[in-house]
Amino acid sequence: MKVAVTYDNGNVFQHFGHSEQFKVYEVEDNKIVSSEVIGTDGAGHEALATLLDSKSIDTLICGGIGGGAMEALNANGIQVFSGVSGDCDEAVECLINGELVSGGINCDHHDHDHEEEGCNCGDNEGGCSCAGGCGGGMPQMQVIYEGANAGKTVATHYEGTFNDGTVFDSSYNRGEPLQFVCGVGMMIPGFDKAVVDMKVGDVVNIHLMPEEAYGESDPEAILTLNIAELPGSEDLLEGQTVYLSNQMGQQFPVKVVGKTEETITLDANHEMAGKELNFKIELVSVG
Repeated sequence: MKVAVTYDNGNVFQHFGHSEQFKVYEVEDNKIVSSEVIGTDGAGHEALATLLDSKSIDTLICGGIGGGAMEALNANGIQVFSGVSGDCDEAVECLINGELVSGGINCDHHDHDHEEEGCNCGDNEGGCSCAGGCGGGMPQMQVIYEGANAGKTVATHYEGTFNDGTVFDSSYNRGEPLQFVCGVGMMIPGFDKAVVDMKVGDVVNIHLMPEEAYGESDPEAILTLNIAELPGSEDLLEGQTVYLSNQMGQQFPVKVVGKTEETITLDANHEMAGKELNFKIELVSVG
């Protein structure tokens, strides 16, 4: 297992999207066998999910994290433990010992200047905090879907297919179940709702319409821009996925869906938007 921790001078950095470094750990037989610090090369928010996926990261430990970044990490099969503060090495030991609990999406103000608003994601004494602690002091998670497993860390194996039977994702193929805090919005709605009342050993098959998965495709999220106004876009190819930055500096993925000599059309919808999805879900454990 490879674990990445947002890193700042030995401690868990408290703003995932602004991370300049990660400490990456190799864990075997519940022991840390090696570690190294890597840079992010200026990547931010959702782009960091691609970076971590390229490093074959299985699990991320961080402080504050927003919904877009969480979605991007989940889409890459990366398990997230948020709301953690303190020493990086100790946080990983807590993870190995099964003592780490995720705070879920715990930072919805990451596009603003925290200090000017009296809100510091790295300061537990401020008016608002994205930081928790190892084994305690975690931010309160809001339960969205009530059920026996709500608010608990669960592990599930699953296989996702399109209506034609094509497999688009499978934890069975990866050989490791997906862990998440159930009922708090870490997963797409239909998946979360299905698991919240399952018992260990149960296997269910569900069919999700877009509104229970990644939503409908939004026509307003398809943008046509002049190539001259987007430096570097002249080299992009149709079908390629790249990252743009909004006015707040937050990066988000877009897909090139059309191109002429003068314009380029980009689709900012999630790649699964508008799709009906099927899942076979097996509940492996409840923490």
